[in-house]
Amino acid sequence: MDETRNPFTPGAGTPPPELAGRREILDRAEILLKRIKKGRPSKSILLTGLRGVGKTVLLNEINRMARDLDYQTVQVEAHENKSLPALLVPHLRSLLFALNRLEGTKEKVRRALAVLRSFVSSITITYDDIPIGIDIEPEKGTADSGDLEADLPELFVIVGEAAVSRNASIVLLLDELQYLQEKELSSLIMAMHKMQQEGLPVVLIGAGLPILPRLAGESKSYAERLFDFPEIGPLPEADAALAISDPIKDEGESVTPEAVAEVVRVTQGYPYFLQEWGYQLWNLAENSPIEIDVVNTASRTTVARLDKNFFRVRYDRLTNGEKTLLRAMAELGEGPYKMGDVADVMGLKVGSLSPRRAKLINKGMIYSPQHGEVAFTVPLFDDFMRRSMPDFPPKK
Repeated sequence: MDETRNPFTPGAGTPPPELAGRREILDRAEILLKRIKKGRPSKSILLTGLRGVGKTVLLNEINRMARDLDYQTVQVEAHENKSLPALLVPHLRSLLFALNRLEGTKEKVRRALAVLRSFVSSITITYDDIPIGIDIEPEKGTADSGDLEADLPELFVIVGEAAVSRNASIVLLLDELQYLQEKELSSLIMAMHKMQQEGLPVVLIGAGLPILPRLAGESKSYAERLFDFPEIGPLPEADAALAISDPIKDEGESVTPEAVAEVVRVTQGYPYFLQEWGYQLWNLAENSPIEIDVVNTASRTTVARLDKNFFRVRYDRLTNGEKTLLRAMAELGEGPYKMGDVADVMGLKVGSLSPRRAKLINKGMIYSPQHGEVAFTVPLFDDFMRRSMPDFPPKK
């Protein structure tokens, strides 16, 4: 098979050739965006799911959709070492300058830039990672208290009013929201609450790990009334099969039903893994139709590739104690896992594992589906742990 024609695209946030099984989510996002443009407040959307289910791909697709609807878009990815103000300020600055170039009165846009300047000046007392300045006289007394929970909603109101003055709408697309600090998440929720109350054309579409709904609810009790939390999971069998067979068909080739079924089985329907297996399947096939024996060869190649890259990158960030806890989880089979059972496997008291558990959650390796339980955030990571640490428990 000609590798240059390979339709599969494994990668972080890379759009697949066939976005199967996600039409409902995209339709919900489109309805939300159209309602906001008509001045009809609606719940913002926070996508939740494990790694590899395609949350970032969906955010990218919604970004394109929003631009087609003439939205001003801000797309950022949160991470452990950068504050929310540092993430937002450069993009808000660019957005306001873009609004300033549109036809119409510029008074409210210029005021928004002045308020953003005040916000930056005051918030740097707490957050020292904001890299830019704004060469404009600040407006004192607005969004400049230095308290993020007070200032961010005020800033959003001024930005929203600037958008109204230019007949524009804004969508914030924020990925990896679970990395926000508690006060940052609280401030963001309060700001979006203010947008809904004021009927301003600013909407949030975010994404994060399954812990996100709990974090939002603990931060602000009204979060469940402010956001929808659609869960993005593995594809159903029929959609997973289409994600493999249709791209091959579109290239004028074919794959047997047995081969497709085996790919769906080994990937468990997770979109990222479907792309990895599909990519190797095409490259290893000598001709069409692609048979099941090629899948078996592709599985060996793909698992080795994932172990070296996708899984190993996460594994190498861990301490030996953290690796041991994850290996104990994997020893119990498929999750979720009760922490008491994990402690028993390790021969330790459950309370002694709390620091390691907290660090693994902060690193995005595990999450807590409910009290006393943990689960992997990365699909198939239990298999990887068993391959990486085959001799377990270690001999004394």
